[in-house]
Amino acid sequence: MAEAADFPGMAPSPARRLLRRTGALLAGAPLLAGLLQLSAPAAHAAEPAFAKEASGTGTVAVAVDSLSPSVPTEGDTLTVSGTVTNKGKQTVTDAHVDLLVGSALATRSAIDSTAKRSDDISGSTGSVLGDKYVAEFAKLTPGVSEQFSISVPVDELDLGDEGVYPLGVALAGETSAKPWEQVLGIQRTFLPWQPDEADTRTRTTVLWPLISDVHMTAETGSNEQQTPVFLNDDLAAEISPGGRLDQLLSLGKSLDVTWVIDPALLASVDAMTERYDIVAGDTTTAGKHQAVAGRWLAELQQAVQGRQVVALPYADPDLASLAHSGTSVTGSLNQLKAATDVAADTVETVLHVTPSTDFAWPVEGAVDPSIVKVATSAGADKVIARSDSLVENGDLSYTPSAARPIGGGTTAVVADARLSEAFQGDLAKASGSTLAVQEFLAQSLALNLQTDKQRNVVVAPQRMPTAGQAQAMAEAVTALQSGTWSQAQQLTAAAAAKPDPRATTKVPSRSAYPASLAKRELPRSAFVDIATTQDRLDNFKVILTDESRVVTPFGRAINREMSTSWRGRTTAASSFRQGVQAYLTTLAGQVKLIQKSELKLSGRSATIPVTVQNNLVQGVDRLVLRLTSTNPTRLEISGKAYDEQPIEVSGGHSTTVKFTTSANANGQAAVVAQLYTEDGRAYGAPVTFDVKVTEFTATVMLVIGGGVLLLVLAGFRMYTQRKRAAAREAEENGAEETVPAADAAGTRQDSGNGPDDESDARSGAGDPVQASDGTPDTAAESADPSGTGERVDR
Repeated sequence: MAEAADFPGMAPSPARRLLRRTGALLAGAPLLAGLLQLSAPAAHAAEPAFAKEASGTGTVAVAVDSLSPSVPTEGDTLTVSGTVTNKGKQTVTDAHVDLLVGSALATRSAIDSTAKRSDDISGSTGSVLGDKYVAEFAKLTPGVSEQFSISVPVDELDLGDEGVYPLGVALAGETSAKPWEQVLGIQRTFLPWQPDEADTRTRTTVLWPLISDVHMTAETGSNEQQTPVFLNDDLAAEISPGGRLDQLLSLGKSLDVTWVIDPALLASVDAMTERYDIVAGDTTTAGKHQAVAGRWLAELQQAVQGRQVVALPYADPDLASLAHSGTSVTGSLNQLKAATDVAADTVETVLHVTPSTDFAWPVEGAVDPSIVKVATSAGADKVIARSDSLVENGDLSYTPSAARPIGGGTTAVVADARLSEAFQGDLAKASGSTLAVQEFLAQSLALNLQTDKQRNVVVAPQRMPTAGQAQAMAEAVTALQSGTWSQAQQLTAAAAAKPDPRATTKVPSRSAYPASLAKRELPRSAFVDIATTQDRLDNFKVILTDESRVVTPFGRAINREMSTSWRGRTTAASSFRQGVQAYLTTLAGQVKLIQKSELKLSGRSATIPVTVQNNLVQGVDRLVLRLTSTNPTRLEISGKAYDEQPIEVSGGHSTTVKFTTSANANGQAAVVAQLYTEDGRAYGAPVTFDVKVTEFTATVMLVIGGGVLLLVLAGFRMYTQRKRAAAREAEENGAEETVPAADAAGTRQDSGNGPDDESDARSGAGDPVQASDGTPDTAAESADPSGTGERVDR
């Protein structure tokens, strides 16, 4: 008769639906066995075979968007809300969502297994709450989602002793191809049940990381304030309302957590509070988010007051990359030391709190002996590891405390892997976030129920959680800290707690380091680039009158080149390193020698001018200019092969120095001008030019020859004129006049003839030199060098 009540085109009666659902649940027990796990002993024993079963997801996706409260207690009403979506090609009719509660899960591995099969419709059975707590749908059209919400008093869940209970949200219905009731989709989650306060509470430390990518370049403005230049404006988006870092700050300030901060992030945001520029290719624009940066820093300063702050080395250097690829490059460990030394000062300056700097945090807590050695080389004596790296040897039936002495005065603070990895993946959707929160709480409660021993547990989540992940973390930590089995504790207290003597202290070998992490490390070439940049910086800074304008921005940029944030971004990392190096080369090239063309030396001695130009905004000194002759046998510089002069040049000016040269032979000689630092290291590119030596040039010889010829002609003319005058005088006085004997001897008496006597006195008959010849106009040619001081134009 019940069957006769169903007619084509009409919905089944309530009685019919109840009979069908009851029959389906009874007859379909083997199918519903997949909804939830068995009681703990049976489930644990079945795990090996369980993992080999073929999983099967239904044609209807069930999403649990909200489960409130996350940790129910007696007297509460549990509300489960979500959506169901028909992913198949056929309409589902007579659909309904039921809640199922399974037996308490006895182990943490049982929770793992349930979580892995969260949407698998096969598995062990659970108790269906029944029609009173159900959401019904007449039909589910393909591709259409429907919302549901079911509220049930916690007392109706029939929960037993404290523990973690699996909660299934299952949709059953019919299709035209299979016109009988069947489970078409399920979503499993967890109900942590601790109605009374636990006898022993787990002390839980939650790390709250404030870390970001690299945003600042090495470049700064030439003004007095040295305006910083950013690669992009992404950091502004992160700290703006709703951004990732803004969410972490807003959520974290209401939690009892240990803040783990990268000082480079603080320095970047602090730089944004004043004028800053953004470079995009060849275009530079002014940043506009000073107010956003100031607000974020002010809120962070308030949030960390009275809380523990752990400062990582500046820019969060990749310790594993450094250990595996960088130690073979000279100076790499010095970079880690520099990053550690500046960390505390940066945090104190920006946040006005004194941070702890004795913690090192390798990527994902994976360690090996080389990583531990590098991590502690800069002063840290505590390494934040993870339990999937320092794996227990199986002697313990419970999770031990975090602190482990690993030798050499170093403590490994081992974070719990299950709790630390709970918030990975895409948690932007409410369904993903809800599942992550419930699994985290379930693992925490299961850990506490393992033993009555007092233990200290650390949660170290991913370094840069997304906004969705941060929200899920905050929700879970809030529920945990208001629960009955855990109490908050700072990281330093967890590290100082008495270690469990049975816990493993053996650091895994290098071969055990995860290959998935190793392939994302910085290569050795990255550390070679870093060393090259540092070497060029050392050579540049020694000539500056104010080296801090260069050392500080470039030193921090080199720290950023080692950042963990470059993992998996090989091209971007290389581009950043090359950009830093190129900018340093450009700056160093602002102090240079001016090129010279060929010089000609006319004479055996001259000076050669060499000009040094300084286009920097600050002065340079402690430079030496050396001028070297490549052929000193032909051309000497100050009497030797080379000469040097100290150089000082004010910012934006040039100076010219002169070197004395002397030629030993005609011909061409190459001369090299080179700047050196005081320690003898070459600075910049040399300038080479040729000097052509000609003791007397053709023009000079023509001038001298012409002058001599004119003197000879003038003397000959004067001589012939005197001869004619003497002949005329003799003819007038008579050729027969007798000459006295004294005249023959070359002395003649005064004849009293006046002017004629004066003329005779000037010239005697036997004098070989004419009186008019006098002293020659030019001295005899000398073989000595011409006078110095001659300027040679280039």
